[in-house]
Amino acid sequence: MNIIEILDEIESNDNGVFVMHEKSEKRFPQHKHAKGQLSYVDGGIAYITVDNVTHVVPARYFFWIPKGMPHILRLNNSATVIHSLYFYTTDDNVNPFYNELGIYISNNLLTEMINYTEIWSGKMVDDSDDNFVFLKALKKILPTFQNKNLPLQLPFSDNPRMTKITDYLDIHFGKALTLKQISEHFNLSERSMSRFFQTELHISFLQYLKTLRMVKAIELLLKTDISVSEIANTVGYVTLGSFSNTFQEFTGSRPLDMRKTKL
Repeated sequence: MNIIEILDEIESNDNGVFVMHEKSEKRFPQHKHAKGQLSYVDGGIAYITVDNVTHVVPARYFFWIPKGMPHILRLNNSATVIHSLYFYTTDDNVNPFYNELGIYISNNLLTEMINYTEIWSGKMVDDSDDNFVFLKALKKILPTFQNKNLPLQLPFSDNPRMTKITDYLDIHFGKALTLKQISEHFNLSERSMSRFFQTELHISFLQYLKTLRMVKAIELLLKTDISVSEIANTVGYVTLGSFSNTFQEFTGSRPLDMRKTKL
């Protein structure tokens, strides 16, 4: 089952919540729906593209897509389980949260609530169900996360040549990479490589590499217990201070502060 096949079912009841938990395809083509979407991704990273801007959703984050917003959803692992709930919109005017794209850190309570909804997987739930109040409560608490939006964006390209380059960077991101080294590896001049990044990704090589390293650092912080110093070294930083400053620049928090969200 994929999102295009179930759009009619998602929108079959304006006052209900459609629940879907499944191992999913790697890419959902551009689509939109008349309901607000809450999704939590288990493992890996999800990428949401809206208006040609790609937003990164690391492990242990959830995202909210408002009704009517065209978007593309891509997962970096075909075995990833995506937990999605498509909510009624009758009360969306009570808080600006419900009308904006947002990516937020989850906590144990919210994660457990989302996981609990697996009992309704593949079903439309409305007030005829005695436990519908649970889903209403879940939606109601979401705005409490609105001050923790993650503004992390990593562009991608469907160009096969650029995909080879970004796949290479995804493997070797921890090494001391330079534009010159990457250009030589792919038999391009530095000028051509620089232009290629700007043309395909609308970002410089260096900025792309820094963003990729921050995405990898977030995964390590949230999915492992290795020290922040080790993480800094793993993602290519020589000093902890430089890593911590760059991390705060990209995410708005220090590495240790983000790790506390595991508790």
